[in-house]
Amino acid sequence: MADFQTLDLAIDNGLAVATFNRPDQMNTFNPAMIRDLLALFDLTDADDGVRAVILTGSGRAFCAGADLGSGGDTFDYDKREGREDIGGPDRDGGGIVTLRIFRSLKPVLAASNGAAVGIGATMQLPMDWRMAAEDSRYGFVFSRRGVTPEACSGWFLPRIVGMAKALDWTFSGRVFDAQEALAAGLVQSVHAPDALLDAAKEKALEMTASSAPVSVALARRMLWQGQTLAHPMDMHRIDSAVFASRGRAEDVREGIAAFKERRDADFPNTVPGDLPDMDWAKEPPFA
Repeated sequence: MADFQTLDLAIDNGLAVATFNRPDQMNTFNPAMIRDLLALFDLTDADDGVRAVILTGSGRAFCAGADLGSGGDTFDYDKREGREDIGGPDRDGGGIVTLRIFRSLKPVLAASNGAAVGIGATMQLPMDWRMAAEDSRYGFVFSRRGVTPEACSGWFLPRIVGMAKALDWTFSGRVFDAQEALAAGLVQSVHAPDALLDAAKEKALEMTASSAPVSVALARRMLWQGQTLAHPMDMHRIDSAVFASRGRAEDVREGIAAFKERRDADFPNTVPGDLPDMDWAKEPPFA
């Protein structure tokens, strides 16, 4: 297992629970966290035993935004240090993380406790299910720091909550509560703080325990990737090829047999070992 600096990882019952472990710094985002998150999703993608990933925080925050220890130079690309090996000098570190989450082969859930501000909010956008504690607070605060939305949030946020709400939150930079996040569709449910993680685990198992892992991985990519397509015919070409590939797989024979025999299926195909070619889902190069 990877040696993480900024998060603790526990894998049990098919669920990988990653917890940011910098509570004294409110789990603020730094270069070590970028490396850890990239390593986390490489690890969970490669582990056939992981069906879903849950990300949460320790202490009073999920992630309270960027570590501002460098003061006014925090967001100056010419002066940042400690991340020369992450994506090149001109790329936003938060965006590198969100794109890696976007590429995950396993469903990803956010169990957002306390403050989720800046990158703490935007890194949740490519996750498949977002749950909040009753005392959670969210903020796309970039305009109040003199910068702009990052981490691909200009692509994700309007698709999730609509353009008007996305503009409201990003123009004002205001911090808002879990109930407003729920009403707008940013989160799907709100829980008592001490019940949040158990609820996330229950939801993750509901989403994955009876499903073929390869089918889930492909459906995840197809639905997210479909947001970029111009016409239903583009998706028809993709889903025809993917469906044909799955139709020849051992999973299908097991799924049909289990249905006829009124028993739980034991799907033999694995992720990533049995995934078909997904060239259609690759990201374009950064220019």
